[in-house]
Amino acid sequence: MARKTMFFIRAVIFISLILVLWNFFWVFRLQQPQQIPTKIESTPLSSVPQFMRDVGLDVPKQHPHGNVPIEKPQEIHIAAVVCGNRTNETIVMIKSALIRSSIFIKFILFADDAATSSLNGTVKLWPDKVLNRMSLDLRPITFPADKAEEWKKLFKPCASQRLFLPSLLQDVDSVLYMDTDTIFFTSPLNVWEHFNKMDDVQMAAVAPEHEDFSTGWYNRFARHPYYGNLGVNSGVMLMNLTRMRHFGWEKYVVPIYHEYKSKIVWGDQDIINIVFHFHPEKLYVYPCHYNYRPDHCMYMSVCKTAEEQGIHVLHGNRGSFHNKKQPAFKAVYATIEQYSFGEDLQTLFTNMKESLTETVDTNCGKLMTSLPKLLKI
Repeated sequence: MARKTMFFIRAVIFISLILVLWNFFWVFRLQQPQQIPTKIESTPLSSVPQFMRDVGLDVPKQHPHGNVPIEKPQEIHIAAVVCGNRTNETIVMIKSALIRSSIFIKFILFADDAATSSLNGTVKLWPDKVLNRMSLDLRPITFPADKAEEWKKLFKPCASQRLFLPSLLQDVDSVLYMDTDTIFFTSPLNVWEHFNKMDDVQMAAVAPEHEDFSTGWYNRFARHPYYGNLGVNSGVMLMNLTRMRHFGWEKYVVPIYHEYKSKIVWGDQDIINIVFHFHPEKLYVYPCHYNYRPDHCMYMSVCKTAEEQGIHVLHGNRGSFHNKKQPAFKAVYATIEQYSFGEDLQTLFTNMKESLTETVDTNCGKLMTSLPKLLKI
């Protein structure tokens, strides 16, 4: 009897020990960090328009080694100055940026009262899926108090405002400044990425004003210093505002204006050329297809990178989007102006191509309808 009791006691002890060890095992395991798959914020490929997939825009891809976090593209800041009758141009520029990109874009617009009201009224009517990819930061036109009217009328209304962006945007590191008469035919990210190609001292990036001496304006007519051999065009300009502030940008701009104002023709662009004439190491120059203008096609094709890689940004300077001198530029602008978000994008591109075919009797129309990678569509 005693032996049976002893056996029973030992069995109970053994089973209790097993249960204690088992519970200890699970408590220990629960305290260990769990390998939870990282959630990757991305846009499903099926929801990205076909043209974005075709041109290799910013569609996130799965990391080859599994669920490794993918760094989201940084927020892009696009700045512009809107005064007078430039509101419709600005809307077209913004639409083209959003059509060509799926990343978030913050638009910083310095606008007069009329433009502010019109821009607000138009943008707020856009679909939520568009508004969720952008923000609109409207700011008043602001010039140095002692010369406000003089600066405002330097060239086109308010255009010289961008000379003061380093001090007006103290909270912003970098912007892509766009003239209002520009249209994106690539993702703005592809322009923005040139910041990564700048060296440690370069603080801005622009395209050349001309490609050949026979038609160059600065080399033939300028009465003031300018960058390089042919000058630069400032209509599409990356601005590292932090570096420009460290450089003391406005301490150069104001004295240059006072010294050369009787010789300046193209306003703020001339001042930019003068600054970088004396400090060429501070400027990065990207190819002409990032700022494609009538000068590149009105006589003959002089922008070879556009022939090879397509037009990245179309710039309708000198009223080319509105007058009859360049019907190809006007046709492109009108097609995007008439497009409403929510309509089929393929229809937009088909209409654009059809409109361009009607301009083949002009030099620019002939070139723009025959470029191998025309507008990347």
